[in-house]
Amino acid sequence: MPQISLTVNNKLVTGEVEARMLLVEFLRGPLGLTGTNIGCDTSQCGACVVSFEGKSVKSCTMLAVQADGARVTTIEGLAAEDGTLHPMQAMFREHHALQCGYCTPGMVMSAIDLVETHPEGLTEEQIRHGLEGNLCRCTGYHNIVKAIAAAWPLMQAQPTAAE
Repeated sequence: MPQISLTVNNKLVTGEVEARMLLVEFLRGPLGLTGTNIGCDTSQCGACVVSFEGKSVKSCTMLAVQADGARVTTIEGLAAEDGTLHPMQAMFREHHALQCGYCTPGMVMSAIDLVETHPEGLTEEQIRHGLEGNLCRCTGYHNIVKAIAAAWPLMQAQPTAAE
């Protein structure tokens, strides 16, 4: 079996993986990082989004061997060592941008990438368009959009946390 080595949440990890193992399966299985969810298993829902080399990707669309040598950040890697939430996590909490929470890790990871790629600011339309690959069955997106808009200025005031 192939051996891979990658940096996950700023920690070097190694492991043997089957050639067909998906990145999401590697994160959840051997690494025990279950915050990255498996939703549709067909790249439709966005529950499995992680930061891969600084860009949001659906980890159900990548093989674990493709991540060899890469930097990956999962939802577990966002909060500070002292437990302080990342601004996006804090705004999701403050603006009640979740109900069941299943989509939340992928939403947060996608939202961080969206904010980081729009340093000039985001309109509501841009936020809604930027979340098209993430599905939520509970909230109707209104509070999710509010949370992302509120996190934008907070994230501009601090160094990038995802990578």
